[in-house]
Amino acid sequence: MLTRPETSNRSEIVGVLKAFIAEKDYAAGDRLPPERELIERLGITRSQLRKALDSLEQEGVIWRHVGKGTFVAGAGSMPDAGLFADIGQRITPVKMMRARQCIEAVIAREAAINASREAVAKIRKIKERARQARSWREYEAQDDLFHQAIAEAADNILLLALFDQLNTARRAVAVSIVIRETERPPENHTSFAEHDRICAAIENRDPKSAHDAMWQHISSVSKRLFGEV
Repeated sequence: MLTRPETSNRSEIVGVLKAFIAEKDYAAGDRLPPERELIERLGITRSQLRKALDSLEQEGVIWRHVGKGTFVAGAGSMPDAGLFADIGQRITPVKMMRARQCIEAVIAREAAINASREAVAKIRKIKERARQARSWREYEAQDDLFHQAIAEAADNILLLALFDQLNTARRAVAVSIVIRETERPPENHTSFAEHDRICAAIENRDPKSAHDAMWQHISSVSKRLFGEV
């Protein structure tokens, strides 16, 4: 049996949750128990659990689908995860961004068709958290969650799996350290308006606009980072 954490340290609770997943031998695609059950079994508060789940989602250990539950992600445990990581080591950053354009633009289009009201609300909430981020690191974490939430909103398990594997490759791409001139994204950071357009298109059930907005967003990010599209 797992022992209950004696402190509220987030890293310890994350460790306890990881140990629970390993102990129960959950595999990629398996759904975790409901929050209430996890709270009782792990002896933690709802707030502690949700913060730990946020951390695991950012690490790619789990993914969450509004209305369906929390699932173990496949990035680290699927048989071909190593293949995608290897691809990430051999592809250029610009070509990686082109791949993201092709896949994520389609995902955004599907999200505009299939997203539930709860999924749209989640996208909007994360978008606002990104805008309010107090550091670049916090912004980048919320930006990752924004794109993840759109992939979940598409409500297509195969597209979500492709998105997860794309992220596996993306994390392996060697990118030069970006020099930031400010501690946090400025108020006129172009991605804020781009996120607004993507979210609005999905909320308005406009597949073409969602596709085009995501395509332009990733193009803009690529041009900003690498000077190419």
